Amino acid sequence: MKQVLQNLKTGATELADVPCPRIGGGQLLIRTTRSLISAGTERMLVDFGKANLIEKARQQPDKVRMVLDKVKTDGLMPTIEAVFNKLDQPLPLGYSNVGLVMDVGGEVTGFFANERVVSNGRHAEVVSVPVNLCAKVPEGVSDDEAAFTVLAAIALQGIRLTQPTLGEGVVVTGLGLIGLLTVQLLRAHGCRVLGLDFDAEKLALAKQFGAETVNLGAGEDPVLAAQSFSRGRGVDAVIITASTKSNEPVHQAALMCRKRGRIVLVGVTGLELSRADFFEKELSFQVSCSYGPGRYDINYEEKGIDYPVGYVRWTEQRNFEAVLDMMADGRLDVRPLISHRFAITETENAYELMGGSVSSLGILLHYPPVAEKQDAELRQQTLTLSPHSQPKSSRERGAAASVSFVGSGNYATAVLIPAFKAAGARLRSVASSGGISGVHAGRKFGFEDTTTDATRAFADVGANAVVITTRHDSHARFVLMALAAGKHVFVEKPLCLTRDELAMIETAAQSSDRCVMVGFNRRFAPQVRKIKALLTSVQGAKSFVMTVNAGAVPPGHWTHDVAVGGGRIIGEACHFVDLLRFLAGVPIEGYRATRMDSATQDTVSIQLKFADGSLGTVHYFANGSKSFPKERLEVFAGGRVLQLDNFRKLIGFGWPGFNRMNLWRQDKGQNACAAAFVRAVEQGEPSPIPLGELLEVAKVIIELARAGDERTIAN
Repeated sequence: MKQVLQNLKTGATELADVPCPRIGGGQLLIRTTRSLISAGTERMLVDFGKANLIEKARQQPDKVRMVLDKVKTDGLMPTIEAVFNKLDQPLPLGYSNVGLVMDVGGEVTGFFANERVVSNGRHAEVVSVPVNLCAKVPEGVSDDEAAFTVLAAIALQGIRLTQPTLGEGVVVTGLGLIGLLTVQLLRAHGCRVLGLDFDAEKLALAKQFGAETVNLGAGEDPVLAAQSFSRGRGVDAVIITASTKSNEPVHQAALMCRKRGRIVLVGVTGLELSRADFFEKELSFQVSCSYGPGRYDINYEEKGIDYPVGYVRWTEQRNFEAVLDMMADGRLDVRPLISHRFAITETENAYELMGGSVSSLGILLHYPPVAEKQDAELRQQTLTLSPHSQPKSSRERGAAASVSFVGSGNYATAVLIPAFKAAGARLRSVASSGGISGVHAGRKFGFEDTTTDATRAFADVGANAVVITTRHDSHARFVLMALAAGKHVFVEKPLCLTRDELAMIETAAQSSDRCVMVGFNRRFAPQVRKIKALLTSVQGAKSFVMTVNAGAVPPGHWTHDVAVGGGRIIGEACHFVDLLRFLAGVPIEGYRATRMDSATQDTVSIQLKFADGSLGTVHYFANGSKSFPKERLEVFAGGRVLQLDNFRKLIGFGWPGFNRMNLWRQDKGQNACAAAFVRAVEQGEPSPIPLGELLEVAKVIIELARAGDERTIAN
């Protein structure tokens, strides 16, 4: 199928071949008939992509501060690579989609095949969208009209926050698509409307919809006009739908308002507010968030958990329905807002028009009707990329490691896939649920094909190994599928989330001759290997202190969800338990965790006791500064000390013949870890990390995460 993608590095817009997305539980698979280009949001993204690095930095000063902090901790080159990797990832465009339901996912009720629906789906021939972001299109509303639903819901949410009453006078600043939709919706609320813009054509449309207007391009004074419009009292409210870096729209809004007037920002403006503007009139100011309640709430959008209508009357979905009802009875007329139509194959022309000097408003993309044969083609979940010749290094060594990746997120594309390619593995297939990241990874690194059907990686006879880099709740299932299919398996941490999953993996792995490995790369880092070598000369117990400045992750992030991410102790702290287990070289006999009281429970001290009497402490802290180095390891042994800072600087205190081992750039062992796995697969060797140690660390970390505070558990 075809999908519109944009390159944030260059600003280029591409109509790419992408495999059909996978439909998940609580989702609808929709064949698109129309989609609407959002001139404001999409033009901003395209302009950002076309800007040079300096201009990009000026537009996102917060991101610049994050980059500078990363330079301090990780070094210049890793930071540059991370920035360019992020910019290199294609961005799917669009969020105003109309189409026919092709399939209904599990747990979906009230929607059926072949029904017309609107959604916030992308510009693509087929989209997979959570059910709470979809609404049925009533009879009498055309596809062209329905394509405006999502933008109209944005306007409607701004109006709901304004809380207008019958007869009030409201100013709309900025008469683009959302501004003109706002004008009509306010008129339907029984409000008098004054519209402000620089464009005479948009002002004429606002007049057509019943608004009075002020032509800013002709030098008309909006404050004087608002005073006259409000009969000298000041307007009741101002809704700002303009997009500008200037602070003037907010300042003007304050001057136009009556005492205790309301200002709602729907667009994007400068926000250097004057206290005097707001203080003297006791004005209220609020920023509107997209389509309404539920936006960016994972439980609502991804899990399909609706808000009770008695407590939240107007959610995103219910705003969609309200807009469609108004279209159906004629109170909202979007037909005059359609300025251009393009076939999906003419996407580049559409975006050139949007970014050019020619005036435009609603630009519709049309998708061709689909015959039965074409429908089957649209449903294809695997896309062939290019034939991949076996790496020379693999031919020289013998049997090649032919690897398929399940998951192609940031870490996979930035670190793991390049590491496996550098190790000489044959890159067979890459799977992703949406298809876009898989296409990007496939083209960039030379995979033979890309797919949205993860099961293909396990059924493919052309691959003898699978790398799993998906969300944590799928790890155990995919590991078991790989072993059942006779594949070697490399899984990004953690191995699994529960005791039951661990028991099943233990049984399957012990009865299989396949290599099972977890991506505990830190034990392969060159400086860690040096520490391990130095410790061989020390007799007796040792003490290890691992301090991890993990940083805060928002409470709503999926990693905190026990069912999906397992929590950060299982999801990330396992790395450091494994590292100390490797350095101690003997089993863990006792373990204990003490947590700091917080909403996320991810600031914790873990104490480990090893079979030889050695002690280990992992301080995993989420309450530190990002400008402080992320990881520090200290080893106390035999009257000597080793200190490793952020996998760049290793210093020895009291070590005969060793003072320091510093690296030009951070090396956490990812390349060596991947190379060790590839070598084991090709030479038929056991896992580079013994299975017993993997199972031991998984058991310890699961028990620590599930146990209460200050409890010691013995094996």
